[in-house]
Amino acid sequence: MQGDAPGLNRRSFLGSLAAAGAGLSLRAHAQSEPADGTPPSAGSAAREHTAHVTLRVNGAPHELLLDTRITLLDALREHLNLTGTKKGCDRGQCGACTVIADGRRINACLALAVQYEGVDITTVEGLGKEGALGPVQAAFVARDGLQCGYCTPGQICSGTAMIEEYRKGALSSVSWEHGGVPQLSVAEIRERMSGNLCRCGAYTNIVAALRDAAGEA
Repeated sequence: MQGDAPGLNRRSFLGSLAAAGAGLSLRAHAQSEPADGTPPSAGSAAREHTAHVTLRVNGAPHELLLDTRITLLDALREHLNLTGTKKGCDRGQCGACTVIADGRRINACLALAVQYEGVDITTVEGLGKEGALGPVQAAFVARDGLQCGYCTPGQICSGTAMIEEYRKGALSSVSWEHGGVPQLSVAEIRERMSGNLCRCGAYTNIVAALRDAAGEA
């Protein structure tokens, strides 16, 4: 090849690159091994990300060995078989995964399970008993506040906590239109429930159900 440095051609140049790459790979592998030369196992790598966690859900404690990166949503569904809590957008935008944690509504898809050890968590399964629905659940049935039903568990959990927030005097942006006094008007409920989406569009009946449950109809 004309213009090449003495002793250097394309073949030798590519060969030197391959040798350098192999050397770097071996060096990285050697640095990843423990000091005693024993290669790490897949099991030991997995154990680095696990922890024993006690979740208190619907009044009962559950001792679990969980990946520290698992969300509360996946822990409820996959480890406790509480599948009433739904996975919708998995980004905290739709509210289908709403549960109640120490009286506050949260998006379970955005919460790490290990963060909620010792917290009282209530899912839709814990809001009523067989043959005895909770007040919000019963109101949703009476007012036909659902269509496909996928968002309904999150709507019910959110609505239950929302009513308690209202009764404790928590304000919303709409409250200021009433002189800073919260009232469960249609506009107030829509504002407070704006984090829960219903793709079927059953909002009118959802609002009616929540007003019934709060005794504000």
